[in-house]
Amino acid sequence: MPDISEIALLISVWALPILLAVTLHEAAHAYAARWLGDNTAHMLGRTTLNPLKHIDPVGTILLPGFLVVSGSGFIIGYAKPVPVNFAWLKPYRLGVALVALAGPAANILICLVAALALYLLPLFPTETGRWFAQNMENALIMNALLAAFNMLPLPPLDGGRVLMAALPPAYARMLAPLERHGLFIVLGLALILPALTEALGMRFNPVGDWTRSGMDIIVNVVLTVTGFI
Repeated sequence: MPDISEIALLISVWALPILLAVTLHEAAHAYAARWLGDNTAHMLGRTTLNPLKHIDPVGTILLPGFLVVSGSGFIIGYAKPVPVNFAWLKPYRLGVALVALAGPAANILICLVAALALYLLPLFPTETGRWFAQNMENALIMNALLAAFNMLPLPPLDGGRVLMAALPPAYARMLAPLERHGLFIVLGLALILPALTEALGMRFNPVGDWTRSGMDIIVNVVLTVTGFI
């Protein structure tokens, strides 16, 4: 367990990256939904960059805070989901896909901004520069991770909604019931299945492998585009 000074440092370099990642992800969904014809999120005050409108006490504060303090080496968080009435979206199928993609797209945009911000390091004193660099590196990692995880092709995650919008209606209707229970299925695949297979002397972690691979791809592309590799 880290001591108090280490905990304070960890919180100081993770708080802003996590807050920005989950807040802008959900705000992007809200803005996209409004642009495509659904004002549900707007009427609830969610078309805003004010993090107080998007924070979930458990997913935005307690969960990532616990992971930081415990030294788990893996940090994730989430904000309050943006309510969307998909029936109001026009065009419907393209609208569903675009609203879903808006969240991961916002995270990838933050990745680009965080990487470009590293060029500002020479402007900072040494210690401040290290702290700033750690924030930007964590923002890059956190947003790449969140984008990759949310693109899992399973409702209600964004990738699942894109898949449902792309499939013929008959196949999309077959996936629709997963919308209600999909998050529990994802958690089971991410946490329970790897533990069970490890107990049997095997390794099978589809969610973790998908997320890590997607995160690596996003980070490598961003660093290539911004000239770091």
